[in-house]
Amino acid sequence: MLPPSLARTVNEYHARHGDLIRQFARFVGVGLTAAVAHFSTLAILVEMDAVGPVLGSAVGFVMGGIVSYILNRRFTFDATRSHAGAVPRFIVVAGVAFVLNETLMWLFVHEVGLFYLLAQFLTTGITMMWTFTGYRVWAFAHRSTVRG
Repeated sequence: MLPPSLARTVNEYHARHGDLIRQFARFVGVGLTAAVAHFSTLAILVEMDAVGPVLGSAVGFVMGGIVSYILNRRFTFDATRSHAGAVPRFIVVAGVAFVLNETLMWLFVHEVGLFYLLAQFLTTGITMMWTFTGYRVWAFAHRSTVRG
């Protein structure tokens, strides 16, 4: 049982930020689904000796990105922006995440010497914070009805 002052603080925080917390939880759920697509593509390509871990991660990133767009648009952000408006914005945010993903994978695998799946796990956690923010405030943000 929480002390009354801490319980009050937690309740106030939840009342103020509950929608954001629920949205982030949905984003994590969608992200886990996209990560399955990403990681399985990566592992299959690397384990079949088709490509190295950095290129495999790039291909997996694209596969996960497709899953991410479809599910985040529908379930996480309940986007009202048209596909024509959302897709280019999604691609910009995902493009920055792609560069971040490839840079971190290269550093973690080739410079630090981490096992490629551990490197991808760490990279995914870092890029997740960027993508949630970018998708929430820009790519899937509700269209303004005010024209300027």
